[in-house]
Amino acid sequence: MSAWIKMISDEDADEVLSEALEQARTPHGTVDNVMRVHSLRPNTMRGHVTLYHACLHDDGNSIPQWFQEVMGSYVSTLNDCAYSYANHWTNAKHLIGDDERANRIERALKGRQPEIQFSGRELAALRYAEILTLQPGAISEDTVLTLRETGWDDGEILEMNQIICYFNYANRLLNGLGVTTAGDVVGYYAET
Repeated sequence: MSAWIKMISDEDADEVLSEALEQARTPHGTVDNVMRVHSLRPNTMRGHVTLYHACLHDDGNSIPQWFQEVMGSYVSTLNDCAYSYANHWTNAKHLIGDDERANRIERALKGRQPEIQFSGRELAALRYAEILTLQPGAISEDTVLTLRETGWDDGEILEMNQIICYFNYANRLLNGLGVTTAGDVVGYYAET
């Protein structure tokens, strides 16, 4: 466990925290530091878990999972959040399923040049992510119209908005409290 504030272990958790930790467990049976950092305030942990699952792992989402992870990775790159990038790029790479293509995409994202690997609606979504992350006050109705014109429907636009906003929240949580991946199983799809 690693952060600039105290994080409570499973062994030292009271009943309320133990229940929140159970809700936050990964498929590997662990609690990642991104959630454990809330251990002094279990209510925010529960809220974070709910938001995370609604944004990224809801069966009602229609944006392909690999692209959800790419968007999150790009936001994390823009915010210099090593923690989220490590986890979500690992997921994206796994879901892309082609190491050569994934490596090209990663170079484009890290270089802040998504247009090298993306076009059309995917590029429009990544541009939206960039503006919403770096210049949220510059978003206008025209920005949303561009998303529609490239083929995104309003439900998908809401979905991408929530994914982008979630990562901005999580990146600021992680960077603001010095949370690292020390002790975590990196990536949702990592082998246990």
